[in-house]
This record gives sequence, C-alpha cells and structure tokens, in this order.
Amino acid sequence: MEARKILLLLLCLDFSFLAVIAAGPPTCPADVDAKCGEVEWKGEFFPNVPQINYEGPSSKNPLAFKWYNAEEVILGKKMKDWMRFSVAFWHTFRGTGGDPFGAPTKQWPWEDGTNSLAMAKRRMRANFEFIKKLGVEWWCFHDRDIAPDGKTLEETNANLDEVVALAKELQGIEIKPLWGTAQLFHHPRYMHGAATSPEVGVYAYAAAQVKKAMEVTHYLGGVNYVFWGGREGYQSLLNTDMKRELDHMAAFLKSAADWKKKIGFNGTLLIEPKPQEPTKHQYDWDAATSAGFLLKYGLSGDFKLNIECNHATLSQHSCFHELETARINGLLGNIDANTGDPQIGWDTDQFLVDIGEATLVMLSVVRNGGLAPGGFNFDAKLRRESTDPEDLFIAHISGMDTLARGLRNVAKLIEEGDLDGLVRKRYASFDSEIGAAIEGGKADFEYLEKKALEWGEPTVSSGKQELAEMMFQSAL
Repeated sequence: MEARKILLLLLCLDFSFLAVIAAGPPTCPADVDAKCGEVEWKGEFFPNVPQINYEGPSSKNPLAFKWYNAEEVILGKKMKDWMRFSVAFWHTFRGTGGDPFGAPTKQWPWEDGTNSLAMAKRRMRANFEFIKKLGVEWWCFHDRDIAPDGKTLEETNANLDEVVALAKELQGIEIKPLWGTAQLFHHPRYMHGAATSPEVGVYAYAAAQVKKAMEVTHYLGGVNYVFWGGREGYQSLLNTDMKRELDHMAAFLKSAADWKKKIGFNGTLLIEPKPQEPTKHQYDWDAATSAGFLLKYGLSGDFKLNIECNHATLSQHSCFHELETARINGLLGNIDANTGDPQIGWDTDQFLVDIGEATLVMLSVVRNGGLAPGGFNFDAKLRRESTDPEDLFIAHISGMDTLARGLRNVAKLIEEGDLDGLVRKRYASFDSEIGAAIEGGKADFEYLEKKALEWGEPTVSSGKQELAEMMFQSAL
C-alpha cells in the first residue's frame, strides 16, 4: 500500500514538472513593483509601442516614419546605408532629466533606483528591445554607463564583462556598436583630466580603462572607438604646463593606436572636438584645432573626427563648417546628431529637427561619399519635461525623419544642379591655364606680377549670396 502511494506521488510530481515546462518561463510586468522573486524578467519594456514602420509624409501616426524609408535607394545607396543610425545608451537609458538647477524628473518603469549589476542587465534588455522596435542596427556606449564601478579595477572589469556578455547575446548578428568609449570625466580621479592629469597614477588608470573599453568594443563587433576629452584641458594656465599636457595626450593616443593593432581591432579611432564645458578650455577645441594636433603629433593616419553639431555651436561654428573642415582634411569619421538652443549657452543635446540644418549636414555627408564605417549617433536627450517612455521613440523618429528629409533635399539640389553651377561659375577664372598653374604650385610671384601688369585692374563679380540662399531654400 505504501509503495503504491509513493509511486502515485512521484507520478503527480512528474506531471507537475511537465506542466511547468509546457507553460514556458514565468513572466511579470516591467515595473519594479512586480513580485517576480529571483526570476529574471524577459517580457516587454515598451508593451504599448509597436514595431516602427515607414508610412509616408501623409501619416499622422507619431509612432511611424514619414520620411525615413530604410530600404529606399537615394543617390545610389539605401537610406539606412547613408545614415547608419545609432542609439546612445547614456542619454536614452541613463538620462534622468536632471540639470544644474533641478533634480531628476524621469523614473522609467523598469528602474529600481540603484546602479546595481542586476539593474544594469535590465537596462541592457530594455536597450535592445528599443533598438529592435526602432529598426536600427547600431548602438553606442560608455563603459561606465552600461556597468557599475566596483570597489577595485578588477571588480569593475568583472562587472563590465558580465554586462557585455549579455549585450553580446542580445544584439545577435544584426546589431553592433557603432562605437564604444571609456568614461574618463565623471569620477573624481579625473578632476584634473585623464591623459592630461598631472598625476601619473591617474594617467595609468585611464590607460587601463581605455584598454579594457577597447577590448569589449572589439568583442562586441564595434566598428569605431571614440575619445572625448571633456577634462583634457585647463581651468587656468597659471598652474598648467600646456606643452607637457599636450605631449602626454599625444603619447596616450599613440598607445591606444598601438593597442588597437595589437588586439586586431579594425575599427576607426575617433576624436570628438569640443571647446569647453566642463573644462574652461579643452585641447580639442574644434575640428581645425584637432586636425592640427593630429598632424603635429603624426596621428592623422590613425584617427578621424567625431563631429557633434552642438559642440560646433559652442565653438562659434556651424555644424556644416565643422563637417566641411573635417571632410576636406580627410578626417570626417562620424557624426553625433544633435543640436543646441541659440538662446541657451550650454550643451543642451537636443534632437536635430531643423530641416535646413539637416540638409546642410547631409550635403557634407554626400560630398564625403557617406560615413561608413561611421554613422549618425543620437547623442541627444529628451527634454526635462518629457517623461513618458514613448517619448523616447517619438524623439528618435523625429530625428531620423529630419535627417532623411535632409538627404532627400540634397538629392533634389544635386538633380537640379543650380547651386553647384553657381559655385562653379564663381571660381571659373581658375579653370584657365593660369589658374591651373596657380593651383598646381607652378606660378611664382614674378610670373604673377607680369600678369597683373598685363591685365591691369581686375574685375570682381557679385558673390550672388542671396541667389545661393534662394536656391537652397527652394529645395527644402
């Protein structure tokens, strides 16, 4: 009798086990109030947001593309290949809405208020659901944004390895990092800089951090690696040896280029210019300054530039100017797609939604033949007052549509040819034999003096700036 009871009990347990398997893994809501025990939640973070699709300019759906049609061919390339859009992990999933004058305003449903390893993994799952629903193939990250600091460098690296292993699993083969980077500006150890710190211990720590960040970027299949020197500069020259700091920064970047080759990383190394903020003066002030630095230290063969439009504003340039400066020097590698507010003097990192500016940006990209292996990274954040999860999608859709519309406008400008024709006509005198001699470096001052005496007072034609502006505006 007892044996029969035991057998019956075992059979019941067996059927219960099979029922659990058939039911699939347990799920629970994304918010942290859900009672999920120790089970890692794998449901939807954005359950009310569908896959974002192209619906055309007449669509009124805020969760659809009106101008960005990924597979559409324009000027010989698919739109997605011109753009190579990327989601910035730090703004999209670590942005809090806080500013120098106010506390954070955003608490996403999946956040628990900690910077734990478990929370880092949950954010990573949210990241890839967002990327897949948005329909892009790239993402960007700082090492400390995706994984928390530990008590030691060894523990910190272990945390990063654990989160990166999950990211590798989640991204699959269709999604990769457009670039990775090391956050060398937030921790107090970097208050005097990283590569330009007067403390050799900080320099060594920064080198170890970059080494690890480059390795995980390579492991994830990243195609670029960025250096942003937010604290590589000075607050006062009275206590600064500028030459020594610049020499140290060059040595640091040279070591990075050497390490890239040693680990077999084929990605492009990028420097991101910015004039100031948080440092009073940053050594990579703008595209021209950065190009001069790379040339001086023999690094132009190893590095290109990551141009951020809002940083261009802070350096008193247009984004178009910075892109063209990088392009004509063979250094245009990537673009951080954002903009600032002309009425606010700091780096506001807004999504680019100005059609005219987007058209100029895309004009430079088309002249460059594209950005690959670079692309457009949305280094932009929601406004402090935008607090709904769907706002993350709306902001990216708007930014993607704006740049797509810019590309369509450039195609129209090229097809019409009027603006190009005006520029060619303006420089037509240099298409002469003498102009060719000047541009070929074969016309010395003595020869040019003879020509000036022969020709007399030169005639100067109108620049036709208003006509050029009219032609440009007609394409918008």
